[in-house]
Formats: sequence, structure tokens, C-alpha cells
Amino acid sequence: MASFLRSFGFSYLLVVLILAIAEKSNASGYTRPIFRSGAWQLAHATFYGDQSASETMGGACGYGNLRINGYGTDTAALSSMLFNGGYACGTCYQIKCHDSPHCYTYVSFTTVTATNLCPPNWSQDSNNGGWCNPPRAHFDMSKPAFMKIADWKAGIIPVIYRRVPCVKAGGLRFAFQGNGYWLLVYVLNVAGGGDIANMWVKGTRTGWISMSHNWGASYQAFATLGGQALSFKLTSYSSKETIFAYNVAPPNWNVGLTYSSDVNFH
Repeated sequence: MASFLRSFGFSYLLVVLILAIAEKSNASGYTRPIFRSGAWQLAHATFYGDQSASETMGGACGYGNLRINGYGTDTAALSSMLFNGGYACGTCYQIKCHDSPHCYTYVSFTTVTATNLCPPNWSQDSNNGGWCNPPRAHFDMSKPAFMKIADWKAGIIPVIYRRVPCVKAGGLRFAFQGNGYWLLVYVLNVAGGGDIANMWVKGTRTGWISMSHNWGASYQAFATLGGQALSFKLTSYSSKETIFAYNVAPPNWNVGLTYSSDVNFH
């Protein structure tokens, strides 16, 4: 009986200790960051291109063919106030048509991904054609996305919008450009906040090398990395979560190819 009580007491103390450590981790911020939806805010929306969305392919974020790379046609170009120098590439938004006779009443909202920049047009007034001039928050949507929430003949509509988590299937993808001495990587299929703040690359013969933000969703490293398997470390701009994608590219990696990982943000 005494032996049983000692055994039970030890088990009980072990459970208490585990719970205490978990609680301390939560209190100290060691839990995995998860991106949450933001508050609704006011903006306006227009559209560009036609119903085929062919003019939305490519764009300032560098995602290339949006259909092939998993972004489809539910996309938008952001005014520079929202674009944040390219750090907003890949972020996701729910957009509702708001307080306009052109709104479709049978749909609550549509969800779009930021894939392009809507640049300022200083030759026009901010309230009359220069819709993307700072400090306006504006979405220049693909026509198919715009048509989900309003009559396209409206041209411009007031909207409310909020950031939402990006839901993606599978892990991060890394599209390689550059050469043997300069590696340029576009990060695709980013879940969670959808954005990247910092990025590092590591070869099998190097330590972690900090990559600088080039533009849009691309990061670069001026280093000789040929003939080495490559791993990446990334930090989310929004949630600050850091994840590791080990051995993403094999030693015989090459530019012009895209490599997949099995990790993603939350």
C-alpha cells in the first residue's frame, strides 16, 4: 500500500510539474503564434483588367502566373499605404461592398490575396481618379473578384475590409532565381498572416546567412551556395512566428525551379 501511494504521489507530482511548465511557457510567450483576423475598416475598391483576369498575372509581388502558383483570380492590387513596401504581399483580406446601391445583397464578402501594387496617380485628385494616392486605403481588385460583391458598372465602391488568415494547402514553396553567386527566392503559398518579415538561408557548408528583402515577396543572398542542399528560416511579418524549412532544395538545385517544403505558418 505504501509503495502504491509513493508511486501515485510521484505520478501526480510529475503531472503537476508538466502542467506548470506548460503554463509558464504560455505566460512567457513560448506558445506558437497564430495569426488572427483583424477589425473591419473603411476603404474603397475599383477593378482592373477584364473578366479573364489576364492583366492581373505577374504583378509587383513577383508571383508570376497566379493560376499556376495557386493564387487564382481572387486577387487585388493594394494602394501603397497598404502595400507597405512589398511586405504586404501574400496577405489576405475579406472585402464587403458597403453602403452603395451597386452592392450585391446576396453575398456577404469575398476574400482576396494581395499580389500587386496600385501605384499613386499624382496627376489626378485623390477623390477623383487618384484612388491609390496616399494616404488612401484602396483595393484595385481583379474584375472577377470585384464582380462577386458588386455590379462592375459602378466603377468604384465603398467597402469595409479586414485582414484574415490565409488558408493554404501544403507547405511553403520557394521559387529560385539568380545565379551561382546571387540567390533570389520568391516565397509562395504562405499561410497564416501570408507575409514574410525576415528570411535566412543555410547551405550544408555554411551557417545561417541573412537574406535581404529585394522587392515584393522576394529575398536575396549574395553568397556562393551551389552544390549544397539549402534550408531556410523565415519570420512572419504579422505574427512574428519563426519556422524552419530544412533541406528544401537538393545539392543540385537550379534557378528557374520551385522547391516545396512541408512547413507553413499558422
